[in-house]
Amino acid sequence: MNENTDVVVVGGGYAGVMAANRLTQRGDVTVTLVNPRPDFVHRIRLHQLVGGTDTAVVGYREVLAEGVRLVVDSVTRIDSAGRAVELAGGGTVGYDYLVYAVGSGSADPSVPGAAEFAYPIGTFEEAGRLRPVLDAASATAAVTVVGAGPTGIETAAELSGAGRDVTLVCGGELGPYLHPRGRRSVARRLARLGVSVLDGPGTKVTAVARDAVRLADGRTLSSEVTIWTVGFGVPDLAVRSGLSTDALGRLLTDETLTSVDDVRVIAAGDSAAPSGLPLRMSCQAAMPMGARAADTVLARIAGERPETLNQSFAAQCISLGRADGIFQFANRADVAVWFNIDGRLGAKLKETVCTGVVKHLADEAGKPGAYRLHRLSGGATRQRLLQAAQAGQAEAPVAVAAP
Repeated sequence: MNENTDVVVVGGGYAGVMAANRLTQRGDVTVTLVNPRPDFVHRIRLHQLVGGTDTAVVGYREVLAEGVRLVVDSVTRIDSAGRAVELAGGGTVGYDYLVYAVGSGSADPSVPGAAEFAYPIGTFEEAGRLRPVLDAASATAAVTVVGAGPTGIETAAELSGAGRDVTLVCGGELGPYLHPRGRRSVARRLARLGVSVLDGPGTKVTAVARDAVRLADGRTLSSEVTIWTVGFGVPDLAVRSGLSTDALGRLLTDETLTSVDDVRVIAAGDSAAPSGLPLRMSCQAAMPMGARAADTVLARIAGERPETLNQSFAAQCISLGRADGIFQFANRADVAVWFNIDGRLGAKLKETVCTGVVKHLADEAGKPGAYRLHRLSGGATRQRLLQAAQAGQAEAPVAVAAP
């Protein structure tokens, strides 16, 4: 009889759910998913939660394999020597292997007044706190969205589409990932929605007050509700547990997603930094990484050599309200190219992505191993980056883009 293997997955987001589902391929593997919420947060719909057009949650029973045990709690520490996780609610859960998939959230703002008076929306709880604030504000209240990455753009468009008076403060360039052609398309749509877009070097926010936002160029904007979408941070669980991390706190791994400290700890998603060259924070990266992390665990159980990370990006999609959007294509190095699909078709593609993510997770729950990890030629690009970094010719990129 085969000996049973206990695997604990910490974090029930895109990477964690994919990993947990995939691990159920083997009948001699017991999978426990530890997550602080009882429902799956569909994070790429958080701007819709803020705008009141979606709940941004899905029941775990819709996306999680029946064989996965769900523990609704928070992990306060990983005891890698004792192979156990300590829970906030008391007690521990032991493991033979651990998948670290704690995801990301809002970065701590360093701008004076931002922590006191601005509303971040990087997590479900943060978006939920903002919703009643907007409901209580008058219909003519000035709303300022700070940050012009995908989250900021989507939030500004969603609120403007609901009739709000919205100003989007870029702090630099609108949609910095976008190709100039795609950026012009987004700017036109935001203008049609009535969003006031402030871009350029002078639009960096220097202070936030209860009813105003101050910019580097000296302007002061009236703002009854200020929404903060600048940057992302990761939980400090790995740091608190004595595991090696990068400067942002992401768990350092090799190219099989295995911790550089412990062969029994494997990471996936936004909280992983393979070879110190983390992928762009996104569900586009998280799900394949979750599958790869599970495959690494399964290979080790089988006494086989795990495969290395081989992943490429294809695009970034942004919704611009409920009737418009943009699907920005990229090359294998994750650099935006001239081609994009915008307008109503762009909106449909974005919605297809949102619904497709849940379907991928549900399909993996019903048939573990069904999610295909394609052999992408983009892996060659990553190998070149690794070689350059090792030779001291390139700096490890810091990925702070929204999912």
